[in-house]
Amino acid sequence: MDIYNHQNKLKILLSIIGIIIVSVSLWYTNSLVNQIRKNERQNMELWASSIVKKSQLVTSRDSLFQVMKSEERKRVALLGRAIDKIAKEGPDIAFYLDILRNNTTIPVISTDGKKKILDKINIELDSSVTHLRGSLYREFSEYRPVVMEYLGPEKRFLYYKNSIIYTQIEKIVEDLNKSFIEEVVLNSASVPVIVTDSAKSYIEQFGNIDTVKIQDSAYVQGLIADMAQQNPPIIIDLPHSGKRYIYYMDSELQTRLRFFPLAILIAMAIFIILGYLIFSTARTAEQNQVWAGLAKETAHQLGTPLSSMIAWIDLLRMQEVDESSLVELEKDVHRLEVITDRFSKIGSIPKLMLADVGAVVQDFVGYLKTRSSKKVHYKIDVEAENGQNIVAPLNEPLFGWVIENLCKNAVDAMAGDGHIYIEITEDAQNVFLDITDSGKGIASKNYKSIFRPGFTTKKRGWGLGLSLADRIISNYHKGKIYVKRSVLGKGTTFRIQLKKSALLQ
Repeated sequence: MDIYNHQNKLKILLSIIGIIIVSVSLWYTNSLVNQIRKNERQNMELWASSIVKKSQLVTSRDSLFQVMKSEERKRVALLGRAIDKIAKEGPDIAFYLDILRNNTTIPVISTDGKKKILDKINIELDSSVTHLRGSLYREFSEYRPVVMEYLGPEKRFLYYKNSIIYTQIEKIVEDLNKSFIEEVVLNSASVPVIVTDSAKSYIEQFGNIDTVKIQDSAYVQGLIADMAQQNPPIIIDLPHSGKRYIYYMDSELQTRLRFFPLAILIAMAIFIILGYLIFSTARTAEQNQVWAGLAKETAHQLGTPLSSMIAWIDLLRMQEVDESSLVELEKDVHRLEVITDRFSKIGSIPKLMLADVGAVVQDFVGYLKTRSSKKVHYKIDVEAENGQNIVAPLNEPLFGWVIENLCKNAVDAMAGDGHIYIEITEDAQNVFLDITDSGKGIASKNYKSIFRPGFTTKKRGWGLGLSLADRIISNYHKGKIYVKRSVLGKGTTFRIQLKKSALLQ
C-alpha cells in the first residue's frame, strides 16, 4: 500500500480511531465522575437528614426541659405563697416554715426599706455587695417582693427569683441551640453551608466559605440564591429561637469533578493540535532541506557536462559544421544552463525584479513550440488595462519553470494533440495568468492533491512538477496557483495570481 498517496484516507482513519478513543475515555471518565457525584449527593442528603433528626431531638429535649421548668416555677410560686402567709398570719406558721427550711434551690434576699441586704439564701455574693442594686436588683425584680411587717417597726422585703435548677435548664437549652447550629456547620465537611435566621436576613453561622467574601452582602445574596437553586434549604424550628434556614450547595470537589471531563477534552485537543503543528513544521522543514539539497546537488552535477558541451560546440564550429545545427545546439545548452540556475536557486531567497510578464511567457513558450508536437497549438493573449505591458515582480528563471511545467502537463494531458491558450490579465493589485488546455481534465476531488509532492496520475512520473510550481509561486513570489476550472474530457484551466506589490529584492 502506498502510504504517501493514501495519506488522506489514513488521516480519516486515524481521526476516527482518535475520536473513538477520546469518546470512550470521556464516557468512562464521565461515568466515574457521575458515580462520585452520586455518592457525594447521598452523603449530603444523609447529612441533611441527620440535621433534621437532630433538630427533632433538640425539640424533644426542650419538651422535657419545659416540664422541669414548669415544676420549678411551681416551687417558686409555692415559696412566694408561703412567704406571703408568714407575713400575714404571724407566728402560727409551722407549716410554712417547713417549706422555707426545705428550700435549697430558690435564691432569696432579705432587705430593709433602703434595700440593704440583711440576709440571703441559696446565693453567693461578694462581701463588697451590701445593697440590692444594679444588675443584682434586675435579677430579683421578676417577681413582686414580699413585705414582712410583723417583725418590728421597720418593714423587711424578701426578693426571690427563679430557682438555680430553672436557670441551669435555661442555660442548657440556650447552649444546646447554639451547639446545634455550630454542629450543622462543622458536620457539613467540605460542603459550603450558611445558617440564617427566620427572616433570611442575618447569617448566624457559615462554613467552607471565604471569610472575606462573606462580608460582601451582594455576594452573600447571590450565593444564597445559588444554594437555594441547587438544593432546597433545610428548615428547622429551634426552641425559644424560632425557625432557622440551612442553605448548602455542592462541594468544591463535586464542582471540579463536573468540569473534569471538559478539561480533559480541552487538554487533549490542545495536545493534539500542538503535536500536529510541531510534527508538521518539522516535516515541512525536513522536506525543504531535502528539496534544497537535491536541487543544489543536481545543479552541481550538471555544471561539468555543460562546460564540456560548450567546448564541443566551439570545436565543431572550428570544423565548419552546419551553423544552423550549432545554433539549435547552443539553444539547448543555454536551456541546460537555465535549468542549472533554477536548481541552484532552490532553498535560497530568489531576487525578484520587475519584468514584462507577457514577454517572459512568450520567450519560454517559444522555446517549447519548437520541441513539441506540431499538433499542439499555442495562443497567448495579453489584456493590459492601460494598453501597455503588464509588469510584475518576477524571478524569470523560476517563473519560466512554472510555465514550462504547466505547458508540459497540458501536452501530456492532450496526448500531444490539442490547444493551449494562455490569457494574461490584470487589475489594480494583481496579475492573472490563465493557462487552458483541451486535455482529459482533472477530477474535482484531486484539485488540491495534484500540488502535493508525489501525487501523479501518470504511469511514469514523479509527481513533483506541480509541487515545485506551487512552491515557486507561493513561497518565492507570494502568489497563488490553483485549478480555476476543469471538465473531464474537455480540459483544465490553471490560474496563477501574482501580486504587483510583492517585495522586490
